[in-house]
Amino acid sequence: MELLKNLTQCDAPSGNETTVTELIKNVACEYADEIYTDTLGNLIVHKKGNGKKIMYAAHADEIGIVVTYIDKDGFLRFSDVGGLYTKKLFSRKVRFLNGVIGIIGSEKENDKNSMAKMYIDIGATSAEEAEKMVSVGDMAVFVGEYDKQGDRIISKALDNRCGCYVLLEALKRVKSDNDLYFCFTSQEEVGLRGARTCAYEIDADYAIAVDVTDVGDTPKCDKNACKLGEGAAIKVMDYSVICSREVREKLVSLAKENDVKYQMEVMTEGGTDAGVMLISRDGVLTGGISIPTRYIHSPCEMIDKKDLENCITLAVLFAENA
Repeated sequence: MELLKNLTQCDAPSGNETTVTELIKNVACEYADEIYTDTLGNLIVHKKGNGKKIMYAAHADEIGIVVTYIDKDGFLRFSDVGGLYTKKLFSRKVRFLNGVIGIIGSEKENDKNSMAKMYIDIGATSAEEAEKMVSVGDMAVFVGEYDKQGDRIISKALDNRCGCYVLLEALKRVKSDNDLYFCFTSQEEVGLRGARTCAYEIDADYAIAVDVTDVGDTPKCDKNACKLGEGAAIKVMDYSVICSREVREKLVSLAKENDVKYQMEVMTEGGTDAGVMLISRDGVLTGGISIPTRYIHSPCEMIDKKDLENCITLAVLFAENA
């Protein structure tokens, strides 16, 4: 799992995906017929074939923050890059893309967990000192080490570097006459932007988004059918998409026929690249394969290795049998 570790520990907030896409390119080049990067920073890995055109998408970006103001005492005000849960921000460590480390603090009277009343402390004592370290517009990501305990993996950015890992492993294993595009998309966390242009350019017959999904298996959490360790999640819908019935039924059929452990996913909050692939051009038959994940959009997300393997197998089966 060294590759997954390396993917998660890349720092690549939305719009700054190069660090992780360069790593992906170096791994994928041995298995691809063509690799290129488009204007929006999507990395497209093409495995040529004469059959159906299938697009897989896993977003390469992660959530982060951006500096909006530096006060006279050297504290940084910030805004979100992607969806942040303000209640989970206090005392979190962040790392800027130039390596500077900061800690998120909060004003004493911030009883509503408002981001406007939070700041980042980089240890500067003045605006002048802080400006030598960071600038307005600089982005940072959350610090979160990669740890493995049994079959459980904990790290920052498993959303969605585990999806990138699934696509890379599927690329290595697949044997298909279909025309396959493995797309590592940009700026998903801020509006599914990369997948929109990528899907338009490829104009696929089928599209599959590979991303994380919420689970409902922790104490007193919101009710949700997905659980860690219970298999690949086949998407029915999320906030951005109702998946194509043909694709969903094909994924279920392939899972049953090949003894791939699976569960059905209905995600009531958040969206995925599937949302824009579905409506590209005159429409694309679109589905989703999701990795069940605890503590999404935190520096310590958790997945199960067995679920990851089931997702890889299912992605390969669809590429070979669509």
